[in-house]
Amino acid sequence: MQTYQLHSHPDFSPHAITRVEAKIIGFDDRLIRIRWRVDGSGSLVVPSYSGRGRQDELWRTTCFELFVRPEGGPEYVEINLSPSGRWAAYQFTDYRDGMSNQPASQEPEVGLRQGSTFAIFDAAIPRDVLPQLPAAMAITAILEEDGGVKSYWAMAHPEAKPDFHDPACFAATLAAPQGS
Repeated sequence: MQTYQLHSHPDFSPHAITRVEAKIIGFDDRLIRIRWRVDGSGSLVVPSYSGRGRQDELWRTTCFELFVRPEGGPEYVEINLSPSGRWAAYQFTDYRDGMSNQPASQEPEVGLRQGSTFAIFDAAIPRDVLPQLPAAMAITAILEEDGGVKSYWAMAHPEAKPDFHDPACFAATLAAPQGS
């Protein structure tokens, strides 16, 4: 599977984080599995586990995200995943417009493992949350470190402020899994 190097927005430098990468580690007709690796994670703020369930505004602290926009239209889906176990999925009809909750047949499963110098965040997202494929894709992360330092990580960034909804961030293609 392809590994995607994420880059921090130049206006929001991390304190100690040195590298972030994301990889789709599995994809079938039921789930898409994504892994984020954060190097230099010693001061990463990790929200306490609070059980699975939908929750808005997860982006206010450490949060891992996936954006998927089908070919031929402006609508897209945003999925937010927190180490707390909380998640959110939204459907947009256009750039930051027409937001509504995106239904899911089951809740995503997430887990964070921390080593001495890195952290691994794994997520299993139900396939029915995704729009029709193939689609443009953005894999992103908001990482908070001690002292309130936040950095915004994406495969590509717009020139202005960090904005994962911007078409510039949709820098990869998500194809349908083999055999579907």
